Amino acid sequence: MRAPDTNEVLLQVEGVSLAFGGVKALTDVSFDIRKREIRAIIGPNGAGKTSMLNVINGFYHPDHGAITFKGRTRARMQPFEASRGGIARTFQNVALFKGMSALDNILAGRTLKMRRGLLWQMLRYGPALAEEIEHRHRVEEIIDFLEIEAIRKVPVARLPYGLQKRVELGRALAMEPDLLLLDEPMAGMNLEEKEDMSRFIIDVNNHYGTTIALIEHDMAVVMDLSHRVAVLDHGLKIADGTPDAVKKNQAVIDAYLGVAH
Repeated sequence: MRAPDTNEVLLQVEGVSLAFGGVKALTDVSFDIRKREIRAIIGPNGAGKTSMLNVINGFYHPDHGAITFKGRTRARMQPFEASRGGIARTFQNVALFKGMSALDNILAGRTLKMRRGLLWQMLRYGPALAEEIEHRHRVEEIIDFLEIEAIRKVPVARLPYGLQKRVELGRALAMEPDLLLLDEPMAGMNLEEKEDMSRFIIDVNNHYGTTIALIEHDMAVVMDLSHRVAVLDHGLKIADGTPDAVKKNQAVIDAYLGVAH
């Protein structure tokens, strides 16, 4: 995996803690994500990985700590503010509009890019029509990029799981994010589907220059894709570094083998 062409920090997590009642999901977690890198966040089940992504894009508000994104430091942010700021997200469980086509699902990702009001959009006339044509052109480019031309008009409920995951990735790309959060993009996939998704993740990083934060349980995928890896266990960060360094770290080995617990 090539090194990113910059060490500039896009997002900084500083001393973030999060608890639900008496259950500590995250405890004083700090790490950064650099521009144009693929940054993996790994750990056993219940380690706090998804909670960390939820803090980054505003679904959860931390009890302590702060997030600095593109130079702006904040203690909390709403999801719509994260989206407007350039953070897009996919989920562990596919979150698509099942009755809509693949094309329309990806087009939904352009919502924040639309400038004409509701009345103009209903009329589909003049500037509104020109804007819609522009957005549809962008969506068609993403469909070509993800090689899903054949299913562009198919309702996503009829698609196999691997293609649904690809459509969800397309919807996130339609937002033109600076930071793309991928929560277990390979979950439930067979080997061929994982290979395809891995290729698209690398292509997104290379072609669009998109910074990616990735949660994934398949360690072979993590080691192949990632520039750097942060490891959580029971809400604590126990390791952080290159894939080679992390996989040799004894604390990481113990956590995955259950020795530490």
